[in-house]
Amino acid sequence: MGEINPTPPPPASARDYRRVVNSWAMYDWANSAFAVIILTAVFPVYYRALVTNAGRSPEDATAYWAYTNSASLLVIALVGPVLGAAADITSGRKRLLAAALAFGVLGSTGLAFLGKDTFVLGSLVFALGNFGFTGGNIFYEALLPHIARPGDLDRVSARGYALGYLGGGLLLVINALWLYRPDWFGLPDREFALRASFVSVAVWWLFFALPLFRNITEPGGREGVRVSVRMVIDGWSRLTRTLTQVRRYRQLALFLTAFWLYNDGVSTIIKMAAAYGDEIGIGHNEMLIALILTQFIGFPSTFGFGALARYFGAKRSILLGLACYMVVSICGFFIKSAVHFYALAVVVGLVQGGTQALSRSLFTMMVPKAQSAEFFGFFSTGEKLAGIIGPALFGLVGQLTGSSRWGIISVTFLFVTGALLLCRVDEQEGRSVAETAENFA
Repeated sequence: MGEINPTPPPPASARDYRRVVNSWAMYDWANSAFAVIILTAVFPVYYRALVTNAGRSPEDATAYWAYTNSASLLVIALVGPVLGAAADITSGRKRLLAAALAFGVLGSTGLAFLGKDTFVLGSLVFALGNFGFTGGNIFYEALLPHIARPGDLDRVSARGYALGYLGGGLLLVINALWLYRPDWFGLPDREFALRASFVSVAVWWLFFALPLFRNITEPGGREGVRVSVRMVIDGWSRLTRTLTQVRRYRQLALFLTAFWLYNDGVSTIIKMAAAYGDEIGIGHNEMLIALILTQFIGFPSTFGFGALARYFGAKRSILLGLACYMVVSICGFFIKSAVHFYALAVVVGLVQGGTQALSRSLFTMMVPKAQSAEFFGFFSTGEKLAGIIGPALFGLVGQLTGSSRWGIISVTFLFVTGALLLCRVDEQEGRSVAETAENFA
């Protein structure tokens, strides 16, 4: 079976450490292309057109997009903990990340070849790409406690999200120019530019992911062990053990419940923004401008949240972000023009990356490093299972009321309940328990 190898020691020099941290963060730059172009800015509107071209109503088109997101998360929710456990056992975080990257690239490219009314096929191809995106994040994030120095988790996590905003924003600008003036780039028309934008996601994601695979050493595990049927069975056994352990980590369990609720609200706003804007009559060009604002405001703001956490703590900073999201969700009910859409985009840009980055680092400090992928697999599974609720709630409320305005205001429930639970988390106790467990591992 091979020997258990310890986690590689930290790089010897500050220069090596920066190279490792930047290589890790560049994966956020890389896969944010999918998050921005396909999850948020371009494909949701294209998908709604596929649905309406098939004779369905605009409200149904928005709801189908919501249901597609919920259903695609279910698959990774079911296999996430097994893959996380297998990554720890086999020392296979990078290998499984490479496999997820391949799914993401194939799914992104496949979207360029959909027919004009093939929304069911579009849902399936999107689900393949989303599997690569969400599944890959399990292994990417599981590397964080192994590459970041003690006390540096908030800063490193924020760097990843910040570079994600910048990278995703740059590609969004390029794609927006393609869509606005395809003739400037030798593209025949807007339809061709739209399909080309999906291919550009695959190329961007693949190219900028390379530094991680080149410069980061795989953390310890059993080298030479391959994933097998027996490993899958062991993975489910380890999931049972992880569930038992999470219950022992009281503060970690409380934080996870809070995170799953409020992050479901955050992800619902991200995924449904363009579809919602399209339904209430905001032009696609205006929505692209708003989303570009979000990306480029998010870049410095995410670093700012990292600095804010040093003075006020991660928990208080996250609560500030959630308060802003409650305002966005409530005000979203009343928006009537592109100017309103821009204003809410600015608020989201100020808090989105920082809230998610600090949540990731807060979770990481309460997890024993030797089981990082296993715990991140469980973390991701709960996130995806909870993530089914938000889009489904949005779509169901929108269909029942005949307007997605009520759908967006329903998301406030997730922010309020998540924030109330987060207030009860004692992060110092959680960190102490994780350090004790690591010492006895």
